Amino acid sequence: MESSSARNSTSEMNRLDYARSASLDSAGHPLGARSGSILSRRSSRQGSRGSISLSREMGDSILSSMRRSLQSADQLLGDVDSSVLAQVIDSGDRGLAFENDADEEVENNLEHDKSGPLPDDTSMRVHGNNSQGTSVVAPVPLMETKDTNANGRASSSIKAEPYKLSWMQDYASYLTHLAVFGFFGVFTRYGLQKLFGPGCLALTSDQSPLYLDLPSNMLGSFLMGWFGIIFKADIRHISDHLIVGITTGYMGSLTTFSGWNQKMVGLSSKGHWVYAVAGIVLGMFIVNESITVGTETGERLRGWILKCIREKSSIGSKCDWEHWRVDTRTKHYVLLAVMVILLSLLWILSIVLAIVKVHSLADGAVLWLGCSVAPPGVWLRWYLARLNGGGIGIGKERHLKWLPIGTLAANVLAAAIMAALAVTAKAENTKRSTTVLSGIQLGFLGCLSTVSTFAAEVYTMRRSGQIVRAFVYAAATFVLSFVLGTLIYSVPVWVEHY
Repeated sequence: MESSSARNSTSEMNRLDYARSASLDSAGHPLGARSGSILSRRSSRQGSRGSISLSREMGDSILSSMRRSLQSADQLLGDVDSSVLAQVIDSGDRGLAFENDADEEVENNLEHDKSGPLPDDTSMRVHGNNSQGTSVVAPVPLMETKDTNANGRASSSIKAEPYKLSWMQDYASYLTHLAVFGFFGVFTRYGLQKLFGPGCLALTSDQSPLYLDLPSNMLGSFLMGWFGIIFKADIRHISDHLIVGITTGYMGSLTTFSGWNQKMVGLSSKGHWVYAVAGIVLGMFIVNESITVGTETGERLRGWILKCIREKSSIGSKCDWEHWRVDTRTKHYVLLAVMVILLSLLWILSIVLAIVKVHSLADGAVLWLGCSVAPPGVWLRWYLARLNGGGIGIGKERHLKWLPIGTLAANVLAAAIMAALAVTAKAENTKRSTTVLSGIQLGFLGCLSTVSTFAAEVYTMRRSGQIVRAFVYAAATFVLSFVLGTLIYSVPVWVEHY
């Protein structure tokens, strides 16, 4: 009875919070109204694409809604445009060409209205409307938490952004961050394979449903709950390029769908169909639970951090995060220079070691060759992510805009190429060819495909009440990849008796 009463009380509080946000928006909050109009104008400029280009603030508002209870999330996200939900986790470079125009529009509007932030007891900010006119709330990042000055008055630490990047600078920063974090993702995945594989802990193998990449897929999905959903708006407040590097670069490269699919195809080609089906079902359940646990623990951690900030503010200690923001020309150029230097060192080192070790067939040849071809895989996946939310069709006659087509295409394409390389290695049957093809599979294809983004998109659909669409998306990804893998790999193996 007590737990039921507590749940009812929590639901009632969530409904009151939602009603308060909705009433503030209906009262004509100027910032929310302008944000909605900017989103609609951006949509009209992209009419030829037939879908909305997700703004940063709109994506943060949706992720923030998922941080709340399931009932509240259903209320807030149930009517959100499906093409917007498809872009929440990753939209690639889509919208970069329109971003500067929209940002200038925001600044011009803010100059005409110096409205202050919401009261201290409001942890969410009203931000625009969804496709049905329902108010959508955006999170207040940790860096925007109010501090209390010596006079006891609340003072906001929000500062106007004095510097805007050009399109070329923006693009270069994204590419360098993606590549550098992609290297780290490959290193981590390879290390987890060795740690949990037959050579060490012997918990995973190619001959069981617990495939070699399961630990990395679990870890990546867990971290996606933290950094891709809970802390995304907070890190984005520091740097847009940093959050893309962490989520799309590191976690997208840490996890791999093509390796998972190929292991199941390999089991089925040997007649172990039960193991193959169990590996798919069990693996999907594990990554779904991983991102759920990651989201829940991340939410608790963020709440604890906010509590500490409020306690420090109450005793007059100021928590100023603004100096961490990459919001000036100098900071941006310094960070870009550091990332370019780091990328150059990692890439040159990987290529040199790959050449030496592949020539001598020494240990580590697969790792360094994989690192050498990893950046193009990350870049291609990020580029394909622009298709998310775009739908299928020409002009305004587009269908399936709810489907993350970019992520689907990246995973299916990588799975098909992985199967082709695997059967080629069987046909050649030499140590050098196997090493080279395994390095390409580890690096390029491992970074081209992703489980963390895929799991986060399924999670987003489920939390928004789109259970059927989540199932259809997951089933389509597995069926297409497995069927192509069977046709490309298993059939030649059966026919040629490799």
